[in-house]
Amino acid sequence: MATEVTEVGPKHPQVVVLVGATGDLAKRKLIPGLYHLYSSGFIPDCRIIGVSLDDISADDFRTVCKTSLDEFSSRKVADEEWNRFKDKLDYLPLSAGPERLEQVVLEAEKSLEGECRRLHYLSVPPAAALSVVELLGQANLIERAHVVMEKPFGVDKESAVYLNNQVHKVFKEKQVFRIDHFLGKEPAQNILAFRFANGLFEPIWNRNFIDNIQIDVPETLGLDDRSSFYENTGAFRDMVVTHLFQILAFVAMEPPASLDPRSITEEKRKVFRSMQNIEPRHAVRGQFNGYRDLPGVHSESQTETFIALKCSIDNWRWAGVPFFLRTGKRLSEGQRIISIAFKEPPRSMFPPDSGVGLHGPDHLTFDLSDASRTSLSFYGKRPGPGMKLDKHSLQFSMDENKHIGEVLEAYERLILDAMRGDHTLFTTSEGIERLWEVSTPLLESPPPVMRYSQGTWGPNAIHQLIAPRAWRLPFERSWRD
Repeated sequence: MATEVTEVGPKHPQVVVLVGATGDLAKRKLIPGLYHLYSSGFIPDCRIIGVSLDDISADDFRTVCKTSLDEFSSRKVADEEWNRFKDKLDYLPLSAGPERLEQVVLEAEKSLEGECRRLHYLSVPPAAALSVVELLGQANLIERAHVVMEKPFGVDKESAVYLNNQVHKVFKEKQVFRIDHFLGKEPAQNILAFRFANGLFEPIWNRNFIDNIQIDVPETLGLDDRSSFYENTGAFRDMVVTHLFQILAFVAMEPPASLDPRSITEEKRKVFRSMQNIEPRHAVRGQFNGYRDLPGVHSESQTETFIALKCSIDNWRWAGVPFFLRTGKRLSEGQRIISIAFKEPPRSMFPPDSGVGLHGPDHLTFDLSDASRTSLSFYGKRPGPGMKLDKHSLQFSMDENKHIGEVLEAYERLILDAMRGDHTLFTTSEGIERLWEVSTPLLESPPPVMRYSQGTWGPNAIHQLIAPRAWRLPFERSWRD
């Protein structure tokens, strides 16, 4: 077991109370993630107590976990490692009540050597989160504890403030970790390294050199069995507030004084404070054809499955630079990109037929998918006589890095950070309330949804939203293998 691996983990053994332990997220991400963190030595030791509505035994839960690992783990599960891991697992149905939960946690702590910590992961629907928080309070499981809460955190400012106030009656703010798995991805964190470790880019990361920024997360996926949940949420609440705004903060923040979580959190807060209200005229809402036929969806539903909007940040660095955000279901491609469009030269010395300007401005592009690629495009002379110019690009893929095998999946990284008490990649109560505040005009007076065909890029009105500019996706040129 490598020393460099164990040094990034928590110092104390962990008792994990996984609420919603038999749900889809737990099976797909959380159980495989906890298995990898334990078997790879990131956690000194642990006990995992599954809690859910299902009235099953501890052995039944171990079977659920083994099936989850066999089906969803991206790494091979060795029999010897599984046998050690399954001994760390226990289960308690929610109906057992707070006293029994407290007893089981205390018994788990006694089986660990030395002082331990508690991690409560609430893998439950938002409507059930408060009742679970109250249960943990009644079970006296607050001390030495961190609690992880899934999105969405509220549906507007009023509900977010209420939710925060209720949570704070049980847990202190420093104990609460509002999770956004987008920020747990390696390429999202690489934005900080790219910006602040390179003297080449930080001096031009401002309104003097950047024309616009696009954060584009189209999805080909539909809703499967989530249509009933989605009908009461929509694309804006589901993706923009909890994901895209968080990425925007990483792109737009000022240099923090250090990599200390408090410094980075404060710079993100400054971005949110500087954001101007989202006006309905700066948004396009869409709904794919066939959505209203899904179970749990109203026949005249106005819930958006697509949203594109323009954001503005009112500070010295970004004044006048539009941020364009787009996401939606059943679109032409599944991508996750950030595209920085640089301003073009003030005048061109090249002849009209040189090709300059035919391919738009130079772009710096971050691919936030698992491929984790970065591209810088620029004009260069075409070989041969005359002065013809073509668009070229410098590209880097994380796969080229010899340390690629050490990458943690998003949930693994975030679970590890929550165990360590590191808030860098999590949202604060102030931050989430501010984001709902700037969203209020759009939520109160949303433009009507426009229908779009599945497999397209959304309603045609998105082109008027961004004009005279153009959307970076779809790419004119594909990524190189």
